[in-house]
Amino acid sequence: MVKQLPEKLSLRQRWIFFREIENYMNAERPRLVLDCTNIHQMDRIAIHVLLRCLEEAMKRNGDVKLAAIPREALATLERIGAIRLFEVFHTTQEAVNSFHQAPMYAISQELLSGSSPLASEQAA
Repeated sequence: MVKQLPEKLSLRQRWIFFREIENYMNAERPRLVLDCTNIHQMDRIAIHVLLRCLEEAMKRNGDVKLAAIPREALATLERIGAIRLFEVFHTTQEAVNSFHQAPMYAISQELLSGSSPLASEQAA
């Protein structure tokens, strides 16, 4: 699911946003891409929304990825260290596509264990 964050998130807008994604986030392994195109200022409420989405997704073995974050908002996430919690992509399409690729740690583990097709070919 791709969900665009509104430009400004008041307390009421935050509540509406969570209601809109509630059913999706309650599913098993939710995969959410947050389109941050409109977020120019990453304030407390916006950061809370990002972290709460991630928390709810992780409770169900899912993930949240961020896309199209303007430079100023990205700088705020970097400054507070929250950027380390998310994968960040230039476009929503890149973020969506990343859900269909094997994570790098899984590929690394296959190579280390020798269970990958590449390792099998090299052993032969």
